[in-house]
Amino acid sequence: MKKLLFAMIGALSFSTGALAQTDAVKLAGEVKLEKVVVVDGAEKVTLVEPTVVVPGDRLLFSTRYENSGALSAENVVVTNPLPGAVALANDSAAGLSVSVDGGKNFSQLASLTVADGKGGMRAAQAADVTHVRWVLATVAPGAKGTLTYHAVVR
Repeated sequence: MKKLLFAMIGALSFSTGALAQTDAVKLAGEVKLEKVVVVDGAEKVTLVEPTVVVPGDRLLFSTRYENSGALSAENVVVTNPLPGAVALANDSAAGLSVSVDGGKNFSQLASLTVADGKGGMRAAQAADVTHVRWVLATVAPGAKGTLTYHAVVR
């Protein structure tokens, strides 16, 4: 258990190092653990600091961006590597541009394949994703936002 926790802490700090194409756009990463609590008899999802994580825990990875420059930033690429201790959640894969080859190539998950271990290829799955990427067409001066995806502890 301690070994998994330390591996996750190391991986989480790496995952917040998103890359941007411009110096004017500042990035800040954050990871939260989703916990289900019961409030007045109803289940509610809350986000807490991930002090201890176990396989099956659901995490929310966020990258906040802000253009602190005087000019618009065009075609800003934000790429986040997934820590090896987590798998992209199936419900986050839809609509994301992802890589299953260490960040070399990106596309929608449904169009990617990986080696099947038997000499052939198979359709890529969310668990095969190594990186997620967003391309922001224009980030105006002073504009800010948050990019997110969910992952599950392996």
